[in-house]
Amino acid sequence: MKKSKISEKQFWAQRLGKTSLRALHILGITGAGGGILLGVPQTEWIFYWCMAMTTGSILMLWEIVRDWRWLIQLKGVLTLGKLGLLALFIPFASYKPELLITVLLLSVVVSHGPAGLRHFSVIHGRRIDGKKEVKG
Repeated sequence: MKKSKISEKQFWAQRLGKTSLRALHILGITGAGGGILLGVPQTEWIFYWCMAMTTGSILMLWEIVRDWRWLIQLKGVLTLGKLGLLALFIPFASYKPELLITVLLLSVVVSHGPAGLRHFSVIHGRRIDGKKEVKG
């Protein structure tokens, strides 16, 4: 199936939208992370936590809708792993700082790692860059 081209206006709207979401996501992580690492009462950072979770969910959904293969690429798998670590905040509340640090370090790998690592398919055992490379 041939991918339809988008107009320059649509491209910039999408680009600015995703960049804005990412900026809000980083703000949320910064606020919640600072509260967690410094032992600030949850009531003072919960707004930032909600911001980070909401924007992160939207960004993840954006990637999945754009191309479901994101879910089998290391960048998607590690993102789901980060969500799993965040879920451990509930049963292992006393380890929130350590869990958060682990999530942040994984985030660096996902965001700034080489493309060969980020686009590595855990199903195919090789780098998958586009739809042409995988049937389905």
